Amino acid sequence: MARKALTISDVLPKLAPIMSLLTEQQKEMLIHQSNIQVYRKNEYIYSEGEVPHYLFCLISGKVKIFKEGVGGRAQIVRMVKPVEYFGYRAAFANENYVTSAAAFEAATIVRCPLKAVVALLQENARLGWFFIQRLSANLGQADERTVSLTQKHIRGRLAESLLFLKENYGLEEDGSTLSIYLSREDLASLSNMTTSNAIRTLSTFATERIVAIDGRKIKIMDEAKLQRISRIG
Repeated sequence: MARKALTISDVLPKLAPIMSLLTEQQKEMLIHQSNIQVYRKNEYIYSEGEVPHYLFCLISGKVKIFKEGVGGRAQIVRMVKPVEYFGYRAAFANENYVTSAAAFEAATIVRCPLKAVVALLQENARLGWFFIQRLSANLGQADERTVSLTQKHIRGRLAESLLFLKENYGLEEDGSTLSIYLSREDLASLSNMTTSNAIRTLSTFATERIVAIDGRKIKIMDEAKLQRISRIG
């Protein structure tokens, strides 16, 4: 039997952080204009240079925000987890997208037209404050990562990335395996290093029994040492 397609009503509880700030009339307007889109693994959600049309809210799955660098080398600048809003900074700045977004794995996303969101912002100060807080938090995290990725050595960068993944996506039931399986290329992109350096450094961590590796599965064996390596850079 085919699975029933999700509707906006099905995911309303997960949209509560925004919906709680709106009047009943505003809620009805946003629900009526929004839709749900399911993206396949590695499918693009938006691309660098495109005109923003939607505010996205990730309901399930994992999304990466990345930018093409010198020689076509991609740099992951942010990871999105449920339930986070993304894809709106460029619109608020009256710009085209300067990054791209793609699904790490199958992702269910609510798409809210930016025209509707902007109309709500103009009449609802609490909603404006909601996005100011999130943009400010994202800017602070970006500032910290900029320093880390440019000043830390390779070991420190990789250690920080593994801790970042643990903090954002958690662990599996065994209490030590990261609940996100990244390719070595994506792990390298997140850590601002070449794929070969990521593979070599991760293997060194495994030899030192800081982590254990099983394909794309990474198990953190010694978190204290990982934190120490990240801290000293």
